[in-house]
Amino acid sequence: MVAEEKIKGVKNSYMLPRIVAFIPAHNEEKSIRDCLAGLGDQVLPKGVQLDVIVIADNCSDQTVTKAKEAGEEFNLNLTVVKTENNKQRKVGALNTAWKRIYGDHLDLYNLPLTPYQQKYKESVKAILGMDADSRLAPNALIHLWEGLMSTRNIGGVMAKYTMRMPKRKSSISKYDVDYEDKLASGEYGGPVTRWWTHQQKQDMASWLIDLQYHGGSTYVLGGQATLFRPEALQEVVDVNKLDGPWQNDSDVEDMLLTWQLQRNKWKTLISPNARCFVDAMKTYHTYRQQRNKWKSGTVDLLTNQDIGVKSRHRGKLWRSQLKTLMELIVRILFLSLLILSLATDQFYWHWIWLIPIVSASLLNIILALKTPMHRPIDVILAGLLISPEIYLWVNLITSSQVWLEKLSANKKDGWANQYNAESGKTKSKLLEGILIIIAIFTSILFLCIYFRDFLTSASVQAAVQPYLMTGWVILTLLTIYATIIMLYQIWTLRGKYTA
Repeated sequence: MVAEEKIKGVKNSYMLPRIVAFIPAHNEEKSIRDCLAGLGDQVLPKGVQLDVIVIADNCSDQTVTKAKEAGEEFNLNLTVVKTENNKQRKVGALNTAWKRIYGDHLDLYNLPLTPYQQKYKESVKAILGMDADSRLAPNALIHLWEGLMSTRNIGGVMAKYTMRMPKRKSSISKYDVDYEDKLASGEYGGPVTRWWTHQQKQDMASWLIDLQYHGGSTYVLGGQATLFRPEALQEVVDVNKLDGPWQNDSDVEDMLLTWQLQRNKWKTLISPNARCFVDAMKTYHTYRQQRNKWKSGTVDLLTNQDIGVKSRHRGKLWRSQLKTLMELIVRILFLSLLILSLATDQFYWHWIWLIPIVSASLLNIILALKTPMHRPIDVILAGLLISPEIYLWVNLITSSQVWLEKLSANKKDGWANQYNAESGKTKSKLLEGILIIIAIFTSILFLCIYFRDFLTSASVQAAVQPYLMTGWVILTLLTIYATIIMLYQIWTLRGKYTA
């Protein structure tokens, strides 16, 4: 609960309304200052105060010291709370901050709030959930506030997220004494890192524009920066008999909370104006682990009946899963038919195949142009379909892995896997995978050349031809459907909506 000495001198009869920021931080000594600097830049609504609670969660670095120093530097009303024996990671850290204000139902004594604590609780009009490696753009908080206060039934408003582009690695002098530390900070990166960051930015831009086109309602209030209505969170606690709004039953605790808010008839929206800058996953390995956690959590929410909560966006999420499956089938079927057609000398080109290619190219050029802080090279690679195709294959592999694990009931700890990847405790198997793919295609090429006379014989062609015809017909129908989806996406991008 809020310590009484924090609010001495405030009259019992009145206390200014306030926003309280919850910032869970596990070993975030390198990023916490930037996060708090962003809060120091904010213009607050008239007559509203801002309190900041940094939850130093099982930290073994200087997070506590850095947070306190930044609080003084940016003149923030800041409190640092240390968790003890917290095994629920981010969920436990957020609920620790919640209990300081609203009490702990699991406390054996569960003493009633003092008059000061009760008055403070009543003064809290909004709760800002933030990640320690995020930074709000100037005026973001007041935009979130205006969105939350615009209608009584809004339970939460999320900022629009943009991945921070790493600075050029070449801009650091190799004679700089802090060269290694600067590289390790993630603030700088090489061409591949910067390219990979843009792919994540473009993916996020596509999602944000789609949400705005369909009215601004979102199925997930992202934990990076969302402003909540306290009574909406309290209702989640009361209805589900929890000790805090956030639950550890899912790898996507923010999505689970959003669905619970929607079940209680609260609106969950994205702000068209508030922006938050977040860190991208700098490597293939860390990206895979993050997306694996997100996708496995989403699939679990869609299929796990024990969780007992559904979203009004459930149909949309299932359609997204089916679209991913279709994209995987189309690519596998195309590669199989192409190899078999070339091997048996029965491949024929038709100009109509250019329609889906041109549609995909146009769609990705528009998305690249609508992505904040895009570069010319990003637009060119998007138009050539090089970047989108590589990024799509990574996501197709991740989705396939998630569903295979789901069907095998092989449950993994998504949080632990992501943290271990980000801290360098696990390594990527990307190189091994690429070598295996090269070996497979080299073997196929060798066999096709070695047995060419047999494969191109009339008997083999006659035997294969019916299967080729059936396969191409199926592929054509799937491609037509995929093209219609792309044309619809292009249509939705024509508006004024921005990422």
